[in-house]
Amino acid sequence: MSEWLFDLGNSRLKFAPLREDGGIGEVIAVAHDGTAAFAAGWDAALPARFDAACLASVAATELRVGLLEALARRCGRVSVATTLRRCDGVEIAYAEPQRLGVDRFLTLLAAHARGAGASLVVGVGTALTLDLVDARGRHRGGRIAPSPALMREALHRRARQLPVDGGDYAEFADDTVDALASGCEGAALALVERSRDAARDLLGGERPRLLLHGGGAQALASRLDGAAPAPALVLEGLARWARMAPPT
Repeated sequence: MSEWLFDLGNSRLKFAPLREDGGIGEVIAVAHDGTAAFAAGWDAALPARFDAACLASVAATELRVGLLEALARRCGRVSVATTLRRCDGVEIAYAEPQRLGVDRFLTLLAAHARGAGASLVVGVGTALTLDLVDARGRHRGGRIAPSPALMREALHRRARQLPVDGGDYAEFADDTVDALASGCEGAALALVERSRDAARDLLGGERPRLLLHGGGAQALASRLDGAAPAPALVLEGLARWARMAPPT
């Protein structure tokens, strides 16, 4: 059976085939406008027909519906991933699991499936999200903050003279655009490091592995000791979800 996995985020759609061994094939990423339209020719890499599709979405309803309609024209079965309290060895900390974004839930499945102890999962997209999962698969909670890009956008909206992008990181910048890059990236770095320290205390001295994903992850990864880039982590988790065939 041919099956494709789709991760619809706030700024990009990523998709990949699900391999027979449960892994994912080559990941394709396309942009969208955040409301209703994908980049022209976004579906050129998809086969004309395939058996099934599995979607994880945190995007606007209209965009999600448009994608579901496009997928329904190509395949016979489309399933939509949802957050579950327990799945694939992971137990969610939230009292109301449905309030945990499905993208965060899927990254926890992927992180736990990688083994090798606890993980602090950091997503750097529109928001900066941090979630801790211990070696037994227990989600120990997380944090949400603005990403560096969103911080820049918010400052620009209130003070148009402050550029929305550009600049280089420095510990003490001598130029406004560099100071903006340094301050916003530095705020994210500080939150990650504080969370990693708190996680180590919570886990009785175990230092969790640090997994980074999302469009802004690369800018932070080089300044975080031991950080492991995991750009397809949501799709990895979606592959686990699809194979587990959880109850709805």
